[in-house]
Amino acid sequence: FADTYLPGRSPVGLHLATNASIYRAGRISGIVGDARELGIDREPVPTAYFCDSIPSPFPWFLVRTVGQSTSVVGAVRAKLQAIEPLRSIYDVAPLDERIADAFEQNRLRTIVISVFAVAALSLACLGVWGTLSYLVTLRRREIGLRLSLGAPRVGILSHFLGQAVRVAVIACACGLALSAVFARVLSSMLYGVSASDPATLSRVVAIVLGVAVLAALVPAARAALAEPMRILREE
Repeated sequence: FADTYLPGRSPVGLHLATNASIYRAGRISGIVGDARELGIDREPVPTAYFCDSIPSPFPWFLVRTVGQSTSVVGAVRAKLQAIEPLRSIYDVAPLDERIADAFEQNRLRTIVISVFAVAALSLACLGVWGTLSYLVTLRRREIGLRLSLGAPRVGILSHFLGQAVRVAVIACACGLALSAVFARVLSSMLYGVSASDPATLSRVVAIVLGVAVLAALVPAARAALAEPMRILREE
């Protein structure tokens, strides 16, 4: 609030008035740190706290404890009952549990997205493996001729691996373009990292390329280790 509306000056001692009828113009007596009032996964917004003399029907208490937090629940209940006997105390939980509940929807969304991501990566792996296996089958005669004429097996291996890498690079480029298009949608599902974070995108690209190379390794190795005379006799 202070940085947004009173940049470069101290607001302490100034008076603040609002349009709300229940609040009077009050003197600013201090500044507190930013708080994520709208949710832990949302950025802080300018907020002003008023010293409210009207009793709230639903107050929340945050109690600092030493050791197990659940061990002091009885003592806290007894103390509050002694102060205000008509006040009922319920929904007591450790702060860690509250924070975990705040991330429950994001956690579920992350699990669902992760499952779909693993499924997509598996399908891509099968696609690369199946396509290269089919290409090796179609080009068996060519492979046999090359090997019989003295072509190095390493060259055959690198040729088919290069094809897989080219396909994976094109797929990664398309994925990066789509992530840029849907960056605004993805940003609402992320916390602590942006949708265009270079480190995260680099790791994803590296994983996809690595999986593509591993998927292509079996058919490429089969082509490189083929016996040329046997292939030519079969053809």
